[in-house]
Formats: sequence, C-alpha cells, structure tokens
Amino acid sequence: MLLGFSKNGIIGLAVGDAMGVPLEFIIRERLQENIITDMIGYGSHDVPKGTWSDDTSMTLATIDAIIKTGKIIPKDIADNFVEWVENAKYTPQNKVFDIGRTCLNAIMRYEEKNINAEECGGETELSNGNGSLMRILPIAYYCYAKRLDDFEIFSIVKLVSSITHKHQISILGCYIYVLYAIELLKGKTLFESYKMIKEKDFSMFSEDCINRYERILKNNINDYAMNDIKSTGYVVATLEATLWVLLTTDNYNSAIIKAINLGNDTDTVGACVGGLAGIYYGIDGIKQSWKEDLIKYDYIENLCDSFDKILIDVRNN
Repeated sequence: MLLGFSKNGIIGLAVGDAMGVPLEFIIRERLQENIITDMIGYGSHDVPKGTWSDDTSMTLATIDAIIKTGKIIPKDIADNFVEWVENAKYTPQNKVFDIGRTCLNAIMRYEEKNINAEECGGETELSNGNGSLMRILPIAYYCYAKRLDDFEIFSIVKLVSSITHKHQISILGCYIYVLYAIELLKGKTLFESYKMIKEKDFSMFSEDCINRYERILKNNINDYAMNDIKSTGYVVATLEATLWVLLTTDNYNSAIIKAINLGNDTDTVGACVGGLAGIYYGIDGIKQSWKEDLIKYDYIENLCDSFDKILIDVRNN
C-alpha cells in the first residue's frame, strides 16, 4: 500500500526546489514581467539546471536518518546534517551551497559542543527563518504511517524542528505544514485539508505565536491578493505563500510556476509548495521534462523506495 508512496511529495519537493534555485533573491516585479515557466540553470547561483539546494539535502538527510532505525531520533538526523555540511553528502554535485545561517549555526553547535541535537536550534525571535519548515515533510509521512494523534505529532515536530529552529513560531509553522500534509495523505482535498487545519487545537502555543499565523488560521489565506503575500525567508511568510499558491492553482505545474515567480526565497517556497502539491497531484502530475532535468533523480527515487519500506514496517508494527 505504501510502496511508491513517498516519491510523490519528495520528488515534488525536489523539483520545486530546483525550479526555484536559479531565481532566488530576484525581486517579484522583475519576474512578473518575464514569468519563468521551465527549469533553467545558473541564474542566482552558479549551478546547472536541475540542481537542488539545502531544502532537498536536509530533507533527504532526514529520510536517511529515519531509514536507519525506523524511528525519529534527533541525533541521527543531526549526524546526517553534519555529514551534509562537512562532506557534502545528500547534495546533487558534491558541493554545499545556499546554507542558511540559523541552520549552520545549529549544526556547528551540535558538532562542537556535544549537546543534545534537539537543544541546538536557535531560540530567539530572529531565529524564525524557514530552515526547519523546508525539511519537515518526511515527518508527515512517518506520523501518517504510524497513525499518531495530534499531540504525538506535535511532540515529534517540536523535536525535529528544534534541531535547528527551537522557537515556537518555527515549531508552529512546521506543525501546521505537517498536519496539512497528513490530511492530504488521508485523501482530503486541498480545501478540505485547509478547513481541518483551522479547526485544530493549537493551545500548546502562546496567543502571540498563534496570532502570527492569523491570516492562515483565522482568515482565509486564499482570499488575499498576490501583493499581500510575501515570499521572504520568514517562516510565517513562507507558509502563507505556500498555502496561498496551493489554494489558488489547480495542478502541480501551475503551482510551481506561481510559487517561484513570487520572487525572493524562491527555492524554499518552491520546495514547500512542491512537497504538498506532489502529494496531492501525484508524481505523474509533474511535468516530465522537469523530472528528467532533476539531477540525481534515481538517487532520490531509490531513497524514497527505502523510506517506503520503513513506512510499511512502521504502519504494521
């Protein structure tokens, strides 16, 4: 039942990431004058077409850690992050680029100070970039396979986010994303899943934290105009942009094109949209040439196959 299961979202995430890499930091106005509709190379980074960034690398590192034991162990995930930073494991071309400062500081803290992985994340208000949101998707697959309840899901999300991002604003963003992904995995529509999210209990977070997500949780994010949607590296803005794109498009390819042409943090918005759109529309909904252009496609696919076998074990035990 779960064979071939994770490829939808993980390949979807990697394609969205690679589509956004060449456009990172480009302002929206410039992109809206010349909409990018296909995968290109170079641009903002000196890398060829199909290159994915830290979003996918950290996602794959997380998957590989879960494959190791069939469990969520922060130390295993952090160890893989060190392998990524130090030895360029989980990269498309054996080269690390575009690593966020908060993630790097946390990984270095883990490596150098010998403290628990889940204690290494940034805890200040300024440590709420999207670096844990962009890699959290594998946790949704795991929690869905294990049939966990909402509090168990929250506990795992908090642990995994806290490896790099320990502030509750980042944790809440990851929690909303994972809950939404799980609803999609259950077969709900994009709008049904959104409705379910808005009815969830978030009382474990402070009122101030919940209010940061007011446009998602209390209003309808899809009712906002593009000019009201930011695509910066702030976790709240990234989640808003992700859900806004999903709820205002009707296929994977259109969603990715819309996401990356918002400008600024295009690889992460593309990755976060791509993961959820991949779940919903399936891998067959992704433009064939984009999949063909994705570097190390077979490697990602094989890792997903191994992940699926673990998910089957998790489901059955």
